[in-house]
Amino acid sequence: MEISTLATYHCLAFVWYFFVAYSITHIKTEERPSEVFLYGGQWKYLTVLNLVLQAVFYGVSFLADVLRLIKKLRCAKPVISSRDLLFSVLAFPVSTFVCISFWTLYTYNRELVYPKSLDGVIPFWLNHAMHTAVLPFALLEIFALPHRYPAKKKGLILLGFVAFLYISWVLWIYSVTGEWVYPLFALFSPPGLAAFFAASLAIIVSFYNFGEFLNRMIWGHDPKKKKK
Repeated sequence: MEISTLATYHCLAFVWYFFVAYSITHIKTEERPSEVFLYGGQWKYLTVLNLVLQAVFYGVSFLADVLRLIKKLRCAKPVISSRDLLFSVLAFPVSTFVCISFWTLYTYNRELVYPKSLDGVIPFWLNHAMHTAVLPFALLEIFALPHRYPAKKKGLILLGFVAFLYISWVLWIYSVTGEWVYPLFALFSPPGLAAFFAASLAIIVSFYNFGEFLNRMIWGHDPKKKKK
């Protein structure tokens, strides 16, 4: 894909995610259902954090494209490295996890993750923008250009550290409010919840490996030699 085309795509994707993140974070608090508590705001939900992550990623990607277009290659190199690290370690596995885990649990029992009362607050299009469109965007990015993955150990350590931070945030919120971010968590005993978190981490690691596999299958074993 030509750099100018990539720049246009990344710019539009950035604007889209910025708009979606803005839309969900500016829902009036007085409109919230009783099941949704105020502490932590929208920032306690992985879905919303993922929207911000995607906006940052596409913003960095657009910056890398612009620097390449104006031939600032020395400046572009660290930005491209940041872009690839963001995508491989976070943007792809987290967006894939958000989409698949949400719709799996929603199909099983939507009250565990997205109570029906939210339908009157969050528009239909916004629900799908947050939970459905993120996966096609991630897949399109893999097909659009190659990404250099870090060493497996480094990538998994970074992913595990971010997962640990989010789990710690969820547990902190519970310790302060006595409420779980997602009703699903209330079903588990402490050992069961620990097992659930461990299983979730294993799943998101598998998505990391899947992204690396797709990248290698499409672009070859050494993507850094491909045109970016």
